Amino acid sequence: MSAKTVEQRLNDYLVTGSKAERRIATFMLASIAELPFDTAASISKRIGVSEPTVGRFCRTLGYQNFKALKEDLQHDIGGGPWLLGDRLKEFHDRNKTGEDEPGRGLELEIASLVRIYELARTEQWARAVKKIARDRQVFIAGFQTERGLAHYFAHQLQYLRPNVHLVDIAGGNFSEALLNGEKSTALVIFEARRYSRLSESLAKSAKSRGIPLTLITDAYCDWGHDLADEMFVVRTEFDMFWDSTAHMANLSNLLINSVFKELGPQVEERLNAVTRLHGDFIGYVGEAARQDTKS
Repeated sequence: MSAKTVEQRLNDYLVTGSKAERRIATFMLASIAELPFDTAASISKRIGVSEPTVGRFCRTLGYQNFKALKEDLQHDIGGGPWLLGDRLKEFHDRNKTGEDEPGRGLELEIASLVRIYELARTEQWARAVKKIARDRQVFIAGFQTERGLAHYFAHQLQYLRPNVHLVDIAGGNFSEALLNGEKSTALVIFEARRYSRLSESLAKSAKSRGIPLTLITDAYCDWGHDLADEMFVVRTEFDMFWDSTAHMANLSNLLINSVFKELGPQVEERLNAVTRLHGDFIGYVGEAARQDTKS
């Protein structure tokens, strides 16, 4: 076998693979810490491809089968990133004996969080941070249940820099983002299945106009790699009734922190100014209302 890790091999196929191969690679990368607990059958069921397709993909990576891939993966991740002390070990042990069903969800969430911090060390993360911090205009979009994530990220980012806009479909055409006239424009989209037609249409229009896209999505998005300049895949399955996009908020917090560091100490002046404006117009608990709202 070559010196490449399983993760490196999977990343290669995000660029060179077929649509089905990119779908499998995207899922495996988002769930890499949990792959030892999966089978080819369970993966095929979850991402909508046949079990033989998963097997063929493993062979294209250089493994005899999925079991061989998992054996190689054990050398990369060791005993697992989530066993972080006595309390978590206790959760893990109870889950193994069937005494604690939420324990498995805890393991998945911790592994997902570790994966997010690993993303923050990648080249594509650095590219996204630079664009979000330095481009003249930044547009943030999210539809359906991802609207809240987009609002949260945009409002946080507005504390750090000007010209941050929430994309609004009220006008029916996205003209504020697609026809704003600025060459230095960045677009960020939050999306998870079932994917809104609006997200894919906006992404396609942005690509056709040369507007760079950063996409924050789940492990099942098979159209994102063709349209996004950076695509951050976040786990959304934690053994719950509903898929959870909570870790997209974790990623956005980490992204905001990286933007803060990219902008440097001068950002403090804007932070203080925005805080003063909030105090003037809204106010904070425990503070007397201000009568003079002049800047």
